[in-house]
Amino acid sequence: MRELNYEKLVVDIQKWILNYIKSANATNIVVGLSGGIDSAVTATLCTNAIGKEKVICLGLPCESISQDLEDAKLIAKHLGINFDILDLTPVYEKFLDITSSIPKKNKLASANLKPRLRMMALYFIGQSKGNCLVAGTSNRAELAIGYFTKYGDGAADFEPIASLYKQEVKKIAEFLNLPERIIKKAPSAGLWPGQTDEGEIGLSYDDIDEILYRIDYNLDFKGINEEDIKTVKNMMSSADHKLNMPPFFDVRESSKK
Repeated sequence: MRELNYEKLVVDIQKWILNYIKSANATNIVVGLSGGIDSAVTATLCTNAIGKEKVICLGLPCESISQDLEDAKLIAKHLGINFDILDLTPVYEKFLDITSSIPKKNKLASANLKPRLRMMALYFIGQSKGNCLVAGTSNRAELAIGYFTKYGDGAADFEPIASLYKQEVKKIAEFLNLPERIIKKAPSAGLWPGQTDEGEIGLSYDDIDEILYRIDYNLDFKGINEEDIKTVKNMMSSADHKLNMPPFFDVRESSKK
């Protein structure tokens, strides 16, 4: 893996956040705190960049594990920022109720509804407050393999940590002195009890990071399991539609015929 100067990296990311907010004529940032390391690091960088009074942190439980909300509260307390909680569970349950007649509903479709409801809440609060941008919390691994919900946690105005591998996010968290409980917590989207990112993906983030690193820097895959390489490449290919604007029919092409 690459070697980074984390002190300089943190300063550079914070400068980038500040400059981007200014360039967009915005003044505030909205961040959804999940209780995980990615949102914790994102919230910290944003707070350091523009000041805690300008960062709006939200807890958006939706049939969530109670410990996740407690961890989100811990992060907010650690940063000394205001933390508002909007329980989306009643909205989620109502939606499932009014769609109960739809056949072939599945577990993943229901689970993906949760981050989409959170996305709506983040943008609603941001627009209501005015001059706000929504900060994304995805890292390089999640974005590369498509481990996010389209128009859910994949929706954001800017992504501060999107070029960082998961293990680099952890190192930044350590550099920023975030609570140890958050740093050591098993990564999870909290979609259902017992769900973990690595369990659902079938690979550890360390393995994914290493494969992505070698792809990104055009290095050989010596010493890495071929099936794991194939799995990551297949996920990257399948995620392409999540990372690009929707294709559209161009009438100009039709008129050439």
